[in-house]
Amino acid sequence: MGRVVGTVVSTINIPVLDRHRLLVCDLEDVSGDTDGYTIAVDVVDAGVGETVLILDEGNSARQILGLDTGAIRAVVVGVVDELVVDGESRGL
Repeated sequence: MGRVVGTVVSTINIPVLDRHRLLVCDLEDVSGDTDGYTIAVDVVDAGVGETVLILDEGNSARQILGLDTGAIRAVVVGVVDELVVDGESRGL
C-alpha cells in the first residue's frame, strides 16, 4: 500500500506512458508507517492524499498495461476505501 503524495511531470516519455500519469507514492505498512517511496503508473485515476494499492513487480505491472516489454515496474491498481486489520477498521 501507499499514499499518493505527488505527481511526476516529464516532457519526454516512452510512448506507453503518454496516456498515464506518474504518481509519487510513500510506501506504508498496515499501521501507516512509511518506508520509502516509489513512482508508479496510475491506471485508476488516483489523487494526491489517497491510499492506494500498488503492484510493484515488473512483469505483472507490464501485463496490467498490456505490454510484452518495457520500463515499467510499479502500477497503482486500486484506491483503498477501508483497511481492516485483525477485525479492526483502520482510519484512512
